[in-house]
Amino acid sequence: MRILGIESSCDETAAAIVEDGQKILSNVVVSQIDIHSAYGGVIPEVAARSHIEAINPVINQALSDAKLSIDQIDAIAVTHTPGLVGSLLVGTLAARTIAIINNIPFYPTHHLKSHIYANWLSGHQPEFPLLAAVISGGHTQIIYMKRHDHFEIIGTTRDDAIGECFDKAAKILGLPYPGGPAIATAAQNGDPKKYHLPIPQVSDLDFSFSGLKTAVLRAVQKDLNLPITTPSHELAAKLSPQQVADFAASFQDTAVNILIQKLRKATETYPAKSIVLAGGVSANQLLRSKLTKSFSKTHQVYFPEPQYSTDNGAMVASAAYFSIQAGEHASNPYSLDISPRSIIH
Repeated sequence: MRILGIESSCDETAAAIVEDGQKILSNVVVSQIDIHSAYGGVIPEVAARSHIEAINPVINQALSDAKLSIDQIDAIAVTHTPGLVGSLLVGTLAARTIAIINNIPFYPTHHLKSHIYANWLSGHQPEFPLLAAVISGGHTQIIYMKRHDHFEIIGTTRDDAIGECFDKAAKILGLPYPGGPAIATAAQNGDPKKYHLPIPQVSDLDFSFSGLKTAVLRAVQKDLNLPITTPSHELAAKLSPQQVADFAASFQDTAVNILIQKLRKATETYPAKSIVLAGGVSANQLLRSKLTKSFSKTHQVYFPEPQYSTDNGAMVASAAYFSIQAGEHASNPYSLDISPRSIIH
C-alpha cells in the first residue's frame, strides 16, 4: 500500500510517499526556520502564507521523487490535529482536494501519533507493549501503547513543553532559534555540573518545565551579580562564551535527567518491552546516549533517524498505514474538521 502523507501543522511543509508503513519512496520537507528565526519563534500568519506557497510544489516533488503518478497512490493521509489553525488548513485543504478529484481514500491523522510512528520508518520493529515519550516544541507526553493504534496518555506537561523550554533558555543565553540544536551545540564546550538547576517536583508521571526556564534566568542573573529585575534580553551580552556553554550544558543535562527519571518511574507501573522517543527533541544526542545507557539492558530502545524526528510527511503516511491495518476506515474528505488542540486517543 502506497500512502501519500502530507504535514503542515506548524512551520514545515512536507509530503512523502511510504509503502506499507515503512519503505520510504520519497520525503520532501520545506522548512521555514530561516523565516521565523528572526522573530525567535513561529509567527502563525507567516507560517500559513509560506505553506500556501510551498504545498503544491512539495506534493509534486514527492510524487516525482517516487517516480509515481497520483493514480498509483492507494491512500492520502494528512495531519488535521493538533497544530496552528492556518497551517493545518493549508495541508488539509490540499489533501482533501486531491482525494476528492482523484477518488482516493482519505485518512486524517493525529500529529502525535505520526511522531511515534516515525520509529517504524526504515524497517524498525518496536515490540509492544511500549512507552513512547513524545517531546517537541509543543508537546511533552508519555504514552503507553499495548498494540498498534492504542494510545493511553499516562503523563503530560502541566505548563511548558520541553522544546519550548529549550527555546526560552536559548533566548536567555543569546542563542538562536530553534533552541534545541543551539543549546546542544553550545553545551559541547560546557560543564554540565557547573550550575545546579532544580528538578521540578511534580507528582505522578506529569512534567513541569516552566520553573526550569525561570531557574535558568535566575541563575544567570545571580552569576552576573545583577538584580532579578534585570530583563532577560539584557543578560546575553554580558555573558562570556564559557558561561553560555556552561549554562547550556547544565540546562540540557537537567532537562534530559527529568525525562529519564519520569520514564524510569513509568516502567515501574507499566510493563513495556520497548521505549521509543518521538518529536523534535528526540534528536538530542545527550538524551539518546543517556536513555540508551539507562534502559538498554531491560528494554529495546528506539529513536527516529534524525531527519524523521522533526515534522515530515513520511511519519504521517506510516501512522495512517498502521491505523488502516488496525481497522480504521477512510473518512469523508468533504466533512473533515481541523482542531488546533486534540488529545491523542
